[in-house]
Amino acid sequence: MKTVILAGGFGTRISELTDNIPKPMIEIGGKPLLWHIMNIYASYGYKEFVIALGYKSEVIKEYFLNFYALNSDFRVDLGTGETTIYSKSNSDWIVHLVDTGLNTQTGGRMKKVQPYIGNEPFMLTYGDGVSDINISQLVEFHKKQKTLATVSGVLPPARFGCLEIEGDIVSNFSEKPLGAEGRVNGGFFVLEPEVFDYIEGMSTAWEKDPLGTMAKEEQLSVYRHDGYWQPMDTLREYNQLQSLWEKGEALWKVW
Repeated sequence: MKTVILAGGFGTRISELTDNIPKPMIEIGGKPLLWHIMNIYASYGYKEFVIALGYKSEVIKEYFLNFYALNSDFRVDLGTGETTIYSKSNSDWIVHLVDTGLNTQTGGRMKKVQPYIGNEPFMLTYGDGVSDINISQLVEFHKKQKTLATVSGVLPPARFGCLEIEGDIVSNFSEKPLGAEGRVNGGFFVLEPEVFDYIEGMSTAWEKDPLGTMAKEEQLSVYRHDGYWQPMDTLREYNQLQSLWEKGEALWKVW
Protein backbone atom coordinates (compact mmCIF):
# COMPACT_ATOMS: atom_id res chain seq x y z
CA MET A 1 0.00 0.00 0.00
CA LYS A 2 1.43 3.38 -1.03
CA THR A 3 1.43 6.45 1.20
CA VAL A 4 0.65 9.88 -0.26
CA ILE A 5 2.11 12.85 1.61
CA LEU A 6 0.77 16.33 0.87
CA ALA A 7 3.87 18.55 0.84
CA GLY A 8 2.98 21.42 -1.47
CA GLY A 9 1.60 24.18 0.76
CA PHE A 10 3.17 27.61 1.27
CA GLY A 11 3.60 27.24 5.04
CA THR A 12 2.52 30.84 5.60
CA ARG A 13 1.75 30.35 9.31
CA ILE A 14 5.39 29.49 9.93
CA SER A 15 6.85 31.94 7.41
CA GLU A 16 9.83 32.61 9.70
CA LEU A 17 11.24 29.28 8.49
CA THR A 18 9.70 28.81 5.03
CA ASP A 19 11.14 31.66 2.96
CA ASN A 20 13.60 29.31 1.26
CA ILE A 21 12.26 25.83 1.97
CA PRO A 22 8.83 24.15 2.08
CA LYS A 23 7.47 23.39 5.55
CA PRO A 24 8.04 19.61 5.36
CA MET A 25 11.77 20.31 4.93
CA ILE A 26 12.11 22.19 8.21
CA GLU A 27 14.57 20.15 10.25
CA ILE A 28 13.88 18.56 13.61
CA GLY A 29 17.01 17.03 15.07
CA GLY A 30 18.91 17.66 11.85
CA LYS A 31 16.41 15.80 9.66
CA PRO A 32 13.47 17.19 7.65
CA LEU A 33 10.04 16.77 9.22
CA LEU A 34 9.14 14.85 6.06
CA TRP A 35 11.82 12.26 6.94
CA HIS A 36 10.28 11.84 10.39
CA ILE A 37 6.81 11.25 8.91
CA MET A 38 8.12 8.73 6.40
CA ASN A 39 9.92 6.84 9.16
CA ILE A 40 6.64 6.45 11.04
CA TYR A 41 5.14 4.60 8.06
CA ALA A 42 8.34 2.72 7.22
CA SER A 43 8.56 1.33 10.75
CA TYR A 44 5.30 -0.54 10.03
CA GLY A 45 6.54 -1.83 6.69
CA TYR A 46 5.00 0.80 4.41
CA LYS A 47 7.96 2.05 2.40
CA GLU A 48 6.57 3.34 -0.88
CA PHE A 49 5.70 7.02 -0.90
CA VAL A 50 4.13 9.48 -3.32
CA ILE A 51 5.08 13.04 -2.37
CA ALA A 52 2.72 15.72 -3.74
CA LEU A 53 4.95 18.74 -4.32
CA GLY A 54 4.16 22.41 -4.85
CA TYR A 55 5.91 25.33 -3.14
CA LYS A 56 9.71 25.05 -3.42
CA SER A 57 9.36 21.60 -4.98
CA GLU A 58 12.99 21.70 -6.12
CA VAL A 59 14.19 21.59 -2.50
CA ILE A 60 12.47 18.26 -1.85
CA LYS A 61 13.57 16.88 -5.22
CA GLU A 62 17.19 17.78 -4.53
CA TYR A 63 17.03 16.22 -1.08
CA PHE A 64 15.93 12.84 -2.41
CA LEU A 65 18.24 12.98 -5.42
CA ASN A 66 21.11 13.33 -2.94
CA PHE A 67 19.57 11.17 -0.20
CA TYR A 68 21.85 8.19 -0.75
CA ALA A 69 25.00 10.29 -0.55
CA LEU A 70 23.77 12.42 2.35
CA ASN A 71 23.06 9.30 4.41
CA SER A 72 26.20 7.30 3.55
CA ASP A 73 29.90 7.53 4.33
CA PHE A 74 32.10 7.51 1.25
CA ARG A 75 35.48 8.37 -0.27
CA VAL A 76 35.85 10.55 -3.39
CA ASP A 77 38.96 10.55 -5.56
CA LEU A 78 38.88 14.11 -6.94
CA GLY A 79 41.43 13.20 -9.57
CA THR A 80 39.39 10.43 -11.17
CA GLY A 81 35.92 11.14 -9.83
CA GLU A 82 35.76 7.60 -8.47
CA THR A 83 33.52 7.15 -5.42
CA THR A 84 33.88 4.38 -2.84
CA ILE A 85 31.00 3.80 -0.45
CA TYR A 86 32.06 2.88 3.11
CA SER A 87 28.69 2.59 4.83
CA LYS A 88 25.43 2.64 2.89
CA SER A 89 22.11 4.25 3.72
CA ASN A 90 19.84 1.67 5.31
CA SER A 91 16.66 3.16 3.86
CA ASP A 92 15.00 0.93 1.27
CA TRP A 93 12.18 3.34 0.46
CA ILE A 94 10.71 3.98 -2.96
CA VAL A 95 9.79 7.64 -3.40
CA HIS A 96 7.70 9.13 -6.21
CA LEU A 97 8.10 12.91 -6.46
CA VAL A 98 5.20 14.57 -8.27
CA ASP A 99 4.93 18.31 -8.94
CA THR A 100 1.23 19.07 -8.38
CA GLY A 101 1.32 22.81 -8.97
CA LEU A 102 1.94 25.90 -6.90
CA ASN A 103 -1.64 26.92 -6.08
CA THR A 104 -3.40 23.55 -6.29
CA GLN A 105 -5.72 22.68 -3.40
CA THR A 106 -5.28 19.51 -1.33
CA GLY A 107 -7.90 17.55 -3.27
CA GLY A 108 -6.38 18.68 -6.53
CA ARG A 109 -2.96 17.48 -5.40
CA MET A 110 -4.47 14.07 -4.70
CA LYS A 111 -6.02 14.02 -8.17
CA LYS A 112 -2.62 14.84 -9.69
CA VAL A 113 -0.97 11.83 -8.06
CA GLN A 114 -3.82 9.42 -8.89
CA PRO A 115 -1.90 7.86 -11.82
CA TYR A 116 0.83 6.80 -9.40
CA ILE A 117 -1.64 5.11 -7.04
CA GLY A 118 -3.53 2.85 -9.40
CA ASN A 119 -6.81 1.17 -8.57
CA GLU A 120 -5.87 0.12 -5.06
CA PRO A 121 -6.26 1.33 -1.47
CA PHE A 122 -3.71 3.86 -0.26
CA MET A 123 -2.83 6.02 2.71
CA LEU A 124 -2.70 9.80 2.90
CA THR A 125 -1.35 12.29 5.39
CA TYR A 126 -0.11 15.84 5.66
CA GLY A 127 3.57 16.77 5.49
CA ASP A 128 3.50 18.77 8.71
CA GLY A 129 2.21 16.46 11.45
CA VAL A 130 3.76 13.66 13.51
CA SER A 131 2.20 11.05 15.77
CA ASP A 132 2.82 7.79 17.60
CA ILE A 133 -0.19 6.30 15.80
CA ASN A 134 -0.08 2.55 15.14
CA ILE A 135 -0.30 2.35 11.35
CA SER A 136 -0.94 -1.39 11.32
CA GLN A 137 -3.93 -1.04 13.64
CA LEU A 138 -5.19 1.89 11.57
CA VAL A 139 -5.11 -0.17 8.36
CA GLU A 140 -6.82 -3.16 9.99
CA PHE A 141 -9.54 -0.90 11.38
CA HIS A 142 -10.18 0.53 7.93
CA LYS A 143 -10.48 -2.92 6.37
CA LYS A 144 -13.08 -3.95 8.95
CA GLN A 145 -15.14 -0.79 8.50
CA LYS A 146 -15.63 -1.35 4.75
CA THR A 147 -16.12 2.38 4.13
CA LEU A 148 -14.40 4.37 1.39
CA ALA A 149 -12.33 6.41 3.82
CA THR A 150 -10.97 6.39 7.35
CA VAL A 151 -9.68 9.52 9.07
CA SER A 152 -7.68 9.50 12.27
CA GLY A 153 -9.56 11.44 14.94
CA VAL A 154 -7.23 13.03 17.49
CA LEU A 155 -7.66 15.30 20.50
CA PRO A 156 -5.69 18.56 19.98
CA PRO A 157 -6.78 22.24 19.90
CA ALA A 158 -10.15 22.86 18.28
CA ARG A 159 -8.83 24.85 15.31
CA PHE A 160 -8.78 21.78 13.06
CA GLY A 161 -11.60 20.04 11.15
CA CYS A 162 -14.15 18.81 13.68
CA LEU A 163 -15.59 15.29 13.51
CA GLU A 164 -19.12 14.51 14.70
CA ILE A 165 -19.21 10.77 15.34
CA GLU A 166 -21.95 8.17 15.59
CA GLY A 167 -20.51 4.77 16.47
CA ASP A 168 -17.52 4.34 14.18
CA ILE A 169 -18.97 6.52 11.40
CA VAL A 170 -18.38 10.25 10.89
CA SER A 171 -21.85 11.86 10.60
CA ASN A 172 -20.59 15.37 9.87
CA PHE A 173 -17.26 16.95 8.93
CA SER A 174 -16.77 20.67 9.58
CA GLU A 175 -13.49 22.34 8.63
CA LYS A 176 -11.98 24.39 11.46
CA PRO A 177 -15.14 25.57 13.27
CA LEU A 178 -14.56 28.31 15.83
CA GLY A 179 -14.88 27.13 19.40
CA ALA A 180 -15.59 23.52 18.46
CA GLU A 181 -14.68 20.75 20.86
CA GLY A 182 -13.92 17.06 20.45
CA ARG A 183 -11.88 15.01 18.02
CA VAL A 184 -10.36 16.65 14.99
CA ASN A 185 -8.88 15.68 11.65
CA GLY A 186 -5.35 14.43 12.39
CA GLY A 187 -4.60 13.22 8.87
CA PHE A 188 -3.29 9.65 8.68
CA PHE A 189 -6.09 8.55 6.33
CA VAL A 190 -6.66 5.14 4.76
CA LEU A 191 -8.57 5.42 1.49
CA GLU A 192 -10.14 3.35 -1.23
CA PRO A 193 -9.47 4.40 -4.84
CA GLU A 194 -13.13 5.42 -5.25
CA VAL A 195 -12.44 8.56 -3.20
CA PHE A 196 -10.96 10.16 -6.31
CA ASP A 197 -14.51 10.31 -7.72
CA TYR A 198 -15.36 12.85 -5.01
CA ILE A 199 -12.67 15.29 -6.16
CA GLU A 200 -13.90 17.57 -8.94
CA GLY A 201 -10.69 19.31 -9.93
CA MET A 202 -7.55 21.20 -8.98
CA SER A 203 -9.44 23.77 -6.89
CA THR A 204 -11.11 21.14 -4.69
CA ALA A 205 -10.09 21.13 -1.05
CA TRP A 206 -10.07 17.55 0.24
CA GLU A 207 -11.20 18.74 3.67
CA LYS A 208 -14.40 20.34 2.37
CA ASP A 209 -16.74 18.77 -0.20
CA PRO A 210 -15.07 15.32 -0.57
CA LEU A 211 -14.91 14.52 3.14
CA GLY A 212 -18.19 16.30 3.83
CA THR A 213 -20.03 14.33 1.16
CA MET A 214 -18.58 11.01 2.29
CA ALA A 215 -19.61 11.80 5.86
CA LYS A 216 -23.20 12.41 4.72
CA GLU A 217 -23.14 9.12 2.82
CA GLU A 218 -21.76 7.28 5.88
CA GLN A 219 -18.62 6.40 3.95
CA LEU A 220 -16.16 8.10 6.32
CA SER A 221 -15.02 6.14 9.37
CA VAL A 222 -12.98 7.48 12.27
CA TYR A 223 -10.03 5.74 13.89
CA ARG A 224 -9.77 7.14 17.40
CA HIS A 225 -6.18 7.90 18.34
CA ASP A 226 -5.74 8.96 21.95
CA GLY A 227 -1.95 9.05 21.87
CA TYR A 228 0.50 11.70 20.73
CA TRP A 229 -0.23 13.91 17.74
CA GLN A 230 1.31 17.26 16.92
CA PRO A 231 1.19 19.48 13.84
CA MET A 232 3.89 22.04 13.09
CA ASP A 233 1.96 25.12 12.04
CA THR A 234 3.73 27.79 14.08
CA LEU A 235 7.19 28.70 15.31
CA ARG A 236 6.07 27.79 18.82
CA GLU A 237 5.13 24.27 17.68
CA TYR A 238 8.45 23.93 15.85
CA ASN A 239 10.33 24.88 19.01
CA GLN A 240 8.27 22.37 20.98
CA LEU A 241 9.10 19.52 18.58
CA GLN A 242 12.78 20.47 18.49
CA SER A 243 12.93 20.57 22.29
CA LEU A 244 11.31 17.15 22.62
CA TRP A 245 13.79 15.64 20.14
CA GLU A 246 16.78 17.17 21.91
CA LYS A 247 15.58 15.84 25.27
CA GLY A 248 15.04 12.35 23.88
CA GLU A 249 11.29 12.67 24.46
CA ALA A 250 10.08 12.57 20.84
CA LEU A 251 6.99 10.39 21.26
CA TRP A 252 6.54 10.10 17.50
CA LYS A 253 9.90 8.31 17.16
CA VAL A 254 8.45 4.80 16.85
CA TRP A 255 11.33 3.46 14.69
